[in-house]
Amino acid sequence: MTKKTLAALAVALLLSACAHQPPVPPRIEPTAAQLDAARRVGLPAAELGELLNKPLFQMQPREVGRYLAWQQLEQPDLRKRIAAIARKNIGQPYELFLLGEFPYETYDTQPLFSLAKSDCVVFAEHTYAMALSGSWEEFFWVLQRIRYRDGVIGTATRNHYTEADWNVANHWLVTDVTRTLGAPTQAYHQRIDRQAFLLKQFKIQRDIPVQPFDDVYVAKQDVAAIESQLQDGDFVNVISGRNGNHYASHVGLIVTGADGSRRLLHSAEPQVREETLQGFIARMAERDARNAGQNKVTLSGFKFLRLNDNPQAPAMAPQPRPARPAVLGS
Repeated sequence: MTKKTLAALAVALLLSACAHQPPVPPRIEPTAAQLDAARRVGLPAAELGELLNKPLFQMQPREVGRYLAWQQLEQPDLRKRIAAIARKNIGQPYELFLLGEFPYETYDTQPLFSLAKSDCVVFAEHTYAMALSGSWEEFFWVLQRIRYRDGVIGTATRNHYTEADWNVANHWLVTDVTRTLGAPTQAYHQRIDRQAFLLKQFKIQRDIPVQPFDDVYVAKQDVAAIESQLQDGDFVNVISGRNGNHYASHVGLIVTGADGSRRLLHSAEPQVREETLQGFIARMAERDARNAGQNKVTLSGFKFLRLNDNPQAPAMAPQPRPARPAVLGS
């Protein structure tokens, strides 16, 4: 092969590679109103321009804090602000069991926060906390208030169980409206054994009685009739079932599409995505058909929790001093 032929081949390969590169999105330029909001919070115009063109999951904490202050003025409507912040994280990589209590505790050595990745619960918690906050410090405070009972950081005080812990502890933020939407509901029962869970997962001994917990969901086939009632910022529990047992296997947020469709914005492998609620149901139906006969969980339906108007985070309970080893005394 001659040098001329090799050169031509190299050029052809280079052009072929370039042809398959994803298009670069057009740069977003701030409007006059956005620049005015930036000026009011002390955010330089050049920095605003950079933040408008950077996903949240690529920002540093300082940048996030400045962006959140600007967002409070840019989008004063909480529901729309939640949708905007959630969409700002589309493409964020997914990682299951992402967060723990490290370095405060060593039972779960994952860190207290991560901006670079999320799982479904982390994504929802971060989005709510960011939308309610005007600085990094406020975001981190609200995040712990959402994530832990009374805001007390600890593996045992984390809201592990979606229905019995997270939904109940965060009644100041969201209200369960599953029964009030007008669709038939399906009852299910859970046996919440926090003592066994903590011992198995983290080797933590806690004397916690078993809690019977009854709840309801809207079956997947009944969602289309009521989804027009859902609003931006509503919290969704995806209810799955196996062998007659049901539980929330996944969570996400409702956002409204430009066409008025209700969409699910959520963190799931491989990354944060937005899809219509009916598209999600159809995708899960295909998954369940592929898994038929394998005794895997299948989609049963959904619980819907309405974002409260003007939610106010309650004060944190005092963080208790950690106990000393018994042999050392008090």
